[in-house]
Amino acid sequence: MAEGFAREAGWESFSAGTKPEIKANPFAIKVMAEMDIDISYHTPKSVNEYLNEKFFLIATVCDNAKETCPVFLGNCEHHIHCGFEDPADITGSDKEITEVYRKVRDEIHVWMDTISGDYLNN
Repeated sequence: MAEGFAREAGWESFSAGTKPEIKANPFAIKVMAEMDIDISYHTPKSVNEYLNEKFFLIATVCDNAKETCPVFLGNCEHHIHCGFEDPADITGSDKEITEVYRKVRDEIHVWMDTISGDYLNN
């Protein structure tokens, strides 16, 4: 979801996880589509694919990512972290799971607006 917001804000963005899924989560696709952002074509990737890259900004977003992400070997001007509940860990009915995805989506959206204001014009 963060990658979707970053792209919508005009960033060249890449999303990667420590344990990537095979395809984009259907709940994430659904709640982002509610905001007219299509992430259905996003393909989860391993953070290992990017370890030697050079980035302006690296942002980690899940509560456990800050502790489990490998050290980036490439240059990075800014590294920021904001922990969000991982909605993929939620169990319950589809309605309950969707509500958690919406909540986390909205939290990420507010955070991404802040990041864009702080970094996009630099």
